[in-house]
Amino acid sequence: MTSGPSQRGVRPAPPLADPSAPKGSSMTAVKPAIPPTAEAGLETVRVITETLRIVTDKRLELYNLTEKVADIVKRHDIKEGMVLLSSLHTTVALFVNEWQSALLHDIKGMLNKVVSPKDEWRHNDPQHSDCDRQNAHSHLQATLLGHALSFPVTKGKLVLGQFQAIIAAELDGPRNRDVAIQIIGR
Repeated sequence: MTSGPSQRGVRPAPPLADPSAPKGSSMTAVKPAIPPTAEAGLETVRVITETLRIVTDKRLELYNLTEKVADIVKRHDIKEGMVLLSSLHTTVALFVNEWQSALLHDIKGMLNKVVSPKDEWRHNDPQHSDCDRQNAHSHLQATLLGHALSFPVTKGKLVLGQFQAIIAAELDGPRNRDVAIQIIGR
């Protein structure tokens, strides 16, 4: 009987795309965005922060932010990096989906069906809450959708799927709303 691991069925790790990578790594870059070169020096990474103001006009409405975010990336000439978006309000959500009118109608219907404004919520009850907006359903709907998104930027463009759009959901309007946008890149 021998000690140690059996050699049967053990395959060697695939070759590394970058010969300078640590030995034993099994990750392979199929199409690296930036080919490694010995001549490449340090590049400055910039951090840019902006606030995007949305003036909403309905209690429940969806807004397509895709072009506005892409324009900000283009204006700052970011070629490679990340874009982070964060809603600065508890009743404004951010999510990704297809920007198609029938689907947008269904999303609004689903939100009101799953978390109905007609249901009784403690947040709306003066015995339990000091909020007078009667907006518990808006807070709860926002928890289903989320408040933050991130996207890669490659070759100066947001990386999104063919039908993906960046969507802001106003769940307690009409109001002035802000979305923080931070770009980290070069």
